[in-house]
Amino acid sequence: MINFQRTGSIAPGKAIPAMLFAREVAAYIKGKTGLEIRIGTPIGGNPNRITWFVQYDNLAILEDTQAKLMLDQKYMELIAKSADNFIPGSMHDEIWRLP
Repeated sequence: MINFQRTGSIAPGKAIPAMLFAREVAAYIKGKTGLEIRIGTPIGGNPNRITWFVQYDNLAILEDTQAKLMLDQKYMELIAKSADNFIPGSMHDEIWRLP
């Protein structure tokens, strides 16, 4: 099992639009792939962050899904229209293998 996590730092004054976007993009991905995307916010540390969590059966499925999303015009439009909700360069991905 592979756990993929993407975290972004929210731009000042953009907490509500960033959370609305997080939910919108998670619903879109679920509709396209069937994957359940969970959204998290930190309890400690920098509170101005959002994280998306999704689990894949293996790395090949993660790679295939990411490649398909990069070619999906609507997905790319969702990402582009939300760019000002996040601090540029703050997106950080982590991939973990679960036993």
